[in-house]
Amino acid sequence: MKLVGYARVSTVEQNLDLQISALRAAGCSAIFADQGVSGADFHRPGLRKALRQLSDGDMLAVWRLDRLGRSLVDLIQTVNGLSKRGCEFRSLTEKIDTSSSGGRLLFHVMGAMAEFERSIISERTKAGMEAAKARGARIGRRPSMTSEQTEMARRAVDIDLVSVPEVAASYGVHPKTLARLLRGGIC
Repeated sequence: MKLVGYARVSTVEQNLDLQISALRAAGCSAIFADQGVSGADFHRPGLRKALRQLSDGDMLAVWRLDRLGRSLVDLIQTVNGLSKRGCEFRSLTEKIDTSSSGGRLLFHVMGAMAEFERSIISERTKAGMEAAKARGARIGRRPSMTSEQTEMARRAVDIDLVSVPEVAASYGVHPKTLARLLRGGIC
């Protein structure tokens, strides 16, 4: 059995050393990594390379569950894909090892708990935004242009026949932003 490690950090400023040290200590013969890649990102070249190294009877190891994926669906799909290939999965921090029935059960329970925690955080964020809106706070980015500026830009394009890129440059906005505002978008 070959133990292959995978490590990931979301930003380039973060360091992989802790994960790589733990994976080496666990006995990984090869370790692949993605740096500056979100767990939600489908394009993870390091993970793809790690998965290609695995064959029947091998095991993929990660330092923590969330290093493999951000959602329960993603985690389960990846681990089920490993299982179909005759491979197992190990998470060092949560001490999950799918080579045993207890490890498979624990994997599903931990994944569900992580998904539950993320959904609670999301619900709290949405509730906070709704409360702020009810108090009259403006949510989101500030408008690129005031309604007066948009109207002046509209006149410049419609009446003075100035091109949208020229008018956009004069207001310091992207031509697509100006075009959206002129179509009646929020300003």
